Amino acid sequence: MYALRKPRALAAGAMLGIAAPGGPVDPDRVDAGCALLEAAGFGTFRRDDLTDRRGYLAGDDDRRVAELTQLWEDPAVGAIVCARGGYGCDRILDRLDPALVREAAKPLVGYSDVTALLLWQAKHAGLAGFHGPMLDRGSDADPAAVASLAGWLMGKAEARAVFVGTGQSPGVAEGPLIGGSLTLLAASAGTSWEVEPDGAILLLEETNESPYRVDRMLQQLRSSGRLEGVVGLGCGDLTSCIDPRYDTQVGEVIAEFSSALGVPCVTELPFGHGRTNFPWPFGGRATIDGSSGEVRMLDRGVEVAV
Repeated sequence: MYALRKPRALAAGAMLGIAAPGGPVDPDRVDAGCALLEAAGFGTFRRDDLTDRRGYLAGDDDRRVAELTQLWEDPAVGAIVCARGGYGCDRILDRLDPALVREAAKPLVGYSDVTALLLWQAKHAGLAGFHGPMLDRGSDADPAAVASLAGWLMGKAEARAVFVGTGQSPGVAEGPLIGGSLTLLAASAGTSWEVEPDGAILLLEETNESPYRVDRMLQQLRSSGRLEGVVGLGCGDLTSCIDPRYDTQVGEVIAEFSSALGVPCVTELPFGHGRTNFPWPFGGRATIDGSSGEVRMLDRGVEVAV
């Protein structure tokens, strides 16, 4: 187990390696997403087999392992931005080299299924990353979120260092930020990369899950001990978590759960599967204020050379 370190900041014009570690990607959306990253001042690199498909995977496990390994090894690549989540990251985690990842110290950006990769990287390689926008939205990506990501990667995150949502449970706390997709957090329980939020602020989001399924996953985390020591709870986009068969809304589930948890809680934060998906430093320190509805980042998420 390594002590957590930050990845290296990028210089203007740095090369971003595009990876598809999970589900298959749409070539047109990849092209449009790369154009946005290039307009933000970066170069992009992708392997010819990025758009391979094997059922619900972006090519077989060997391809996806080789792609990530190449991007970590290539000195010309400054950071890795995932093209899409979907499913597949947890199939390959035990085949990745944590020592290589730590030595490379490259920012890794993604969300959704990439939550598993971020959890693994933090726990096995001791390297922080970024929960943030990928290329899956194509030209529909929020330009402000892309600009914010560029700022974070270069160590200039002042433009979006504060998330403002809706205060749910009062109180103020400070700790490192961890989390991501609630489904992947729940699925990590019992694995070698399981979420361990002791002393941390847990940020979560989800899409297309009924409120009762959100409730079930939260209860799984609680009953498995994965929430012991958590100091704050923040929720991003949950707007698609609806079920017309029941009158219980997902906001009620979160309100009840956060009250029982007894920690500051903020909802409706600007990240997740919606178009508004601002990045935040996975492993970076922050404060959460359950009255004002603010989550304030306290560091830049990258190591800036002096």
